[in-house]
Amino acid sequence: MSIALNVGKLRIAGNISTLCKKLSTNVASKLIYFEYGDPIKVIHVEQENLSEPKEQEVLVKMLAAPVNPADINTIQGKYPSKPQLPAVPGNEGVGIVEKVGSDVVDITEGDHVVPLTNNLGTWRTHILLNSDKVFKVPKELGLVEAATLTVNPCTAYRMLRDFAVLKPGDTVIQNGANSACGQNVIQICKSWGIRTINVVRNRPEINELKTFLKNLGGTYVFTEDELRTTDIFRNHQIEKPKLALNCVGGKSALDIMRYLQNSSPIVTYGGMSREPVTIPTSALIFKDIQVRGFWMTKWTQNMGDSVERIEMFKELISMMTSNDLHGPSHQMVKFKDYSEALMNTLTINGMTGKKFILDFTS
Repeated sequence: MSIALNVGKLRIAGNISTLCKKLSTNVASKLIYFEYGDPIKVIHVEQENLSEPKEQEVLVKMLAAPVNPADINTIQGKYPSKPQLPAVPGNEGVGIVEKVGSDVVDITEGDHVVPLTNNLGTWRTHILLNSDKVFKVPKELGLVEAATLTVNPCTAYRMLRDFAVLKPGDTVIQNGANSACGQNVIQICKSWGIRTINVVRNRPEINELKTFLKNLGGTYVFTEDELRTTDIFRNHQIEKPKLALNCVGGKSALDIMRYLQNSSPIVTYGGMSREPVTIPTSALIFKDIQVRGFWMTKWTQNMGDSVERIEMFKELISMMTSNDLHGPSHQMVKFKDYSEALMNTLTINGMTGKKFILDFTS
């Protein structure tokens, strides 16, 4: 049975409320797309029958799964990582183990787990997969923190660890500081005793945003215009940064780079402005600025089974359970209202760090 739902001028196939009511441990509901394109148009809801877990498999009931900009780009066909179609979207999430196969030894029913590999397809009520594809997390870990563990906190952690030798008292500068990753950078740096200079775009509620980021632990928060005229370095209020993190590009990247210490790196991990990163010749010759890039997906592909990855997870989880690291500003969206999460993620225009998270608990 397929009933068309009107959402403004949009038509979304499937009576999701009916599907959700029919769910059991044997029948699941999932979002799926058969072609790349506008997520609102190509995403549909389907039911699927679930089999019993095989020897090394676990059946996981999803609890929450975020909608990331990279998920949107993947559905559009614009992201370098392209799953085989048809595909279930979603790279992140947290679930509870409902059943385990006979040979699974390290995971038991009731454990909370997060995905270890990309493109597992977390936008579904249940998922059956091999036990080595998930990582067990403490049950006391917050739902939002667990659901968003494997992308933004890890991206922030790796950039702070892998590109400069930072010690307490050092300074990091970043643009897009209100992004989910930027919020993690602020909190991790605070936990490690590292000061941050945080740059955001101007907006009507700029004072509220500045207060929010400072409460997270940001040392300074500037608009892009304020950064260009600041005298904090001339007045020796703070040491020049040893690391710059860029997710905007264009003039914003140039502005944060100009304050770097000699021989320091600027690491680009996003390009919200869709403008190129232009490096002045003088910055390369006279300051020996290091121009680097980082993609968490590639790091995970290369280091998926490494000790470094497990140690990273453990440290981040420890920070989260001790309230040193909180999940991003977010809004929970019921699974049946998934189109709301898609539309809001499509239209944020880089002006908010709010994360929309699919909620499977209701």
